[in-house]
Amino acid sequence: MNDAATSLLQNEVLPSEWRHGESVHVAERSYAAHRVDNEDGSVTWWLLDQTDLLLERDRAALLTRMSSALMTSLNPERCMTVVAEMAAAHLAGEALVIAPQSSSGHPVTRCRRGEAPTYELQEVDVEEVVGLSEALRGFPPVPSRWIDPAAAPEWLARDGMSIVVTPLPGHGVPAGALILIRRDKAFSDDEEAFARLFASRAGVAISAASLFTQQAVITERLTRDLLPPVLRRYAHVDLAGRYRAAADTERVGGDFYDVHELPDDRLFVVLGDVCGKGLDAAAQTGKVRTAVHALLQVETDHDRLLAALNQALLTTDESRFITTVVGTVSPVEAGLHVRLTSGGHLPPLIVRSDGTVEAAATRGTLVGILPQIVTATDEVVLAPGDSCLLYTDGITEAHGGPLGDEEFGEDRLRRALTACGGMPAEALVEHVHMLAAQWVGGGEHDDMAVLAITAPRRRS
Repeated sequence: MNDAATSLLQNEVLPSEWRHGESVHVAERSYAAHRVDNEDGSVTWWLLDQTDLLLERDRAALLTRMSSALMTSLNPERCMTVVAEMAAAHLAGEALVIAPQSSSGHPVTRCRRGEAPTYELQEVDVEEVVGLSEALRGFPPVPSRWIDPAAAPEWLARDGMSIVVTPLPGHGVPAGALILIRRDKAFSDDEEAFARLFASRAGVAISAASLFTQQAVITERLTRDLLPPVLRRYAHVDLAGRYRAAADTERVGGDFYDVHELPDDRLFVVLGDVCGKGLDAAAQTGKVRTAVHALLQVETDHDRLLAALNQALLTTDESRFITTVVGTVSPVEAGLHVRLTSGGHLPPLIVRSDGTVEAAATRGTLVGILPQIVTATDEVVLAPGDSCLLYTDGITEAHGGPLGDEEFGEDRLRRALTACGGMPAEALVEHVHMLAAQWVGGGEHDDMAVLAITAPRRRS
């Protein structure tokens, strides 16, 4: 019991409204009042100091609320905002959260108690604030009494009475720094210690959000290069493609298609299927696409290009063979002349404008598994309205149907294509993709890729 409470009891200045067990406040301290009735009719009040206990309970509750709020977001800016708001509301009148420098400056979130936080990129001279550059590098904080508020730069605060700068420790690397500013009183040693605990919890969450964002950006950039390209529009040929990865949670897989421009308005198309699925197959897909692009700079003959690709795959990873079909599309007076060569792949289907469906007479051995490959090339002419459909076995081998265990099959695909005569390329691939998706339903499936080459109808 402190002196103020003792004096209050000795002089019997006891409020009549006191009740046993309730909390009372005396000289900025909080006490639990306990009444004892004596035999002589007098009353003795015992005051149990619970100030520190309540403070620790409130601090624990604050840390719990902050952790809960930060767990709901993996956005670094949002995490910085939550930290700044809670620090301004419970630790100081104003709080700044400063992230490590980026190419455009330091991300800074500032919040004053009772006001909305602000976020901006600032050119900050961290050497102007004692301990800030050290905090951003993860070094321990300096005591607030070493920081003169009057010497603080204009961007920070010139009317503060006390400033605390503490690091935000992250996962292996610092997540930034927390600056607390008070204008009414100085920070006590106990308050600075809690500020460091608060910052350590906040730093871990901000660091996790930053790492997630960085990984998401890296994944997006890598995935962008692994996805089939957006096909250009050409005056002499109508092209369209569709792709669906085996797993709904993944965007890439082992199926691919590409279109490369050659001299004389010719196009080189390639569609293939790498053995396997998922990220490993997608990585191999990227290698194959890069190899084909490089080989096309020196070789456009189908047989020689596929032979060179076969050797390239044999020298990298014998366990990852592919099936592929390549084609060279040339504009002719009658429409389009298409040369097709298969490397162990399903033969393309020719869909005539009248609904007739025929398979291209091309065949070949798998690419990347045998020292030598054998290929046979077919040549077809697409009249206006005719299409050539290249597709992977993810379409024909899709299991589904009424009982969920029947293959879609090539025969069913051919019958469906008889109703697609004269369709534009975009409508054709969308129709095939929709049929396969409906057949599979919610079941598992392999990667699917479809590419249509259509001779445009002549405008009258």
